[in-house]
Formats: sequence, structure tokens, C-alpha cells
Amino acid sequence: MSDRGADMLFYALLLILPLAGLIARRPPLAQMLKMALAWIGIFAVGLLAVSQRDRLPNLFSDQRVSGGETRIRQDADGHFYADAEIDGVKRRMLIDSGATTTALSVGTVKALGLSLNGSPFAALIQTANGRVAADTARVKALSVGSIRMRDLGVVVSPAFGDTDVLGMNFLSRLASWHVDGQTLVMTATDATRRTSAE
Repeated sequence: MSDRGADMLFYALLLILPLAGLIARRPPLAQMLKMALAWIGIFAVGLLAVSQRDRLPNLFSDQRVSGGETRIRQDADGHFYADAEIDGVKRRMLIDSGATTTALSVGTVKALGLSLNGSPFAALIQTANGRVAADTARVKALSVGSIRMRDLGVVVSPAFGDTDVLGMNFLSRLASWHVDGQTLVMTATDATRRTSAE
């Protein structure tokens, strides 16, 4: 069975169980129809909310801000992902302390309209999958929660796929960062703290 088929079966069971319980109680027909419609409505709203998770970041966000501190809950895959804004474009970025430089996918660079350095000699960078050739560029501002980095260097390569990565050149400019249990805590300096006007 495909993943989509398994999902549909799961959702059907979620809907059938309360409806079966309702039928077993044998209320009057009019009352049963009202309750059945209510359950279908609740199920539809829940399904819509789950399917639109990426468009409702404030409702489902794993990222919390308190003053100059941004806290990010660990994802189910064991990594930390930041809801970032790069020159006005929103992206979900993997936080990787093993990456020296922040890395952007080609898709993100196109969305930003970013100019690459245009050097005929691409930078060679070491990744977990070996050495890759990458272009370099700079973004005007990259924000995560209460933190805003200005004039941040980035590397760009088709080898990165669709993944955008926050590297050590971002983390090292913070006042501090550490993992507390299953939460990554990043603290802005006075220079990197995002103001309410930004």
C-alpha cells in the first residue's frame, strides 16, 4: 500500500470510530445527524490545519522568542530547524554546527534574486558527501527569531539540493548558543538583536 493510501485509511478510521460510537448510542435520527455533521466538521478542520502546517508557522512553530533569546525545539529527525527570513524571503533552515559557512540552495538564491560573486574559480568546500564546488555571495540580512545578522557570507551549490543550512559563520556571531535537553538556545548580542522596528 502506498503512503498516500495508508494515510487515507488512517484518516477514514479516525472519522469512522466516533461515528460508530454515535450509532451505537442510538440517539434520535435528527440528533444523530447533527452530531455526525459536527464530527465531520471537526475532522475536516483538523485535517485542513494539519495539511496547511507550513502556512501556519505561528500555530505549529517549534521556535519561541523571549527577549534576545530564540529557542528551537529538536525535530523528530534529531536535527534543529530554524524559521528564518533571508532578505525578506522565508525559509526553513537546518542548523549545522559542522558547517563552516551558511549554505543556500539554488532555489533560495533564485527566490532572493541574489548576485553570485561571478568568479571563474569556484570555492571548493568539504561536505559530509565529499568536496563540492560552490559559488559565494552575501545576504544583506538573515533573521531567526530575535536575531538579525547583517552582511552574512553564504555559499551556493546545486550539490546542496533543496536544503538551506545555517552554519558557524552565523552561530559564532551570537552572544552564546547551546543545547539544553532537546532545545537549542541562541542568544543575540546587542549588535545582532532584532529590534521591534525590523
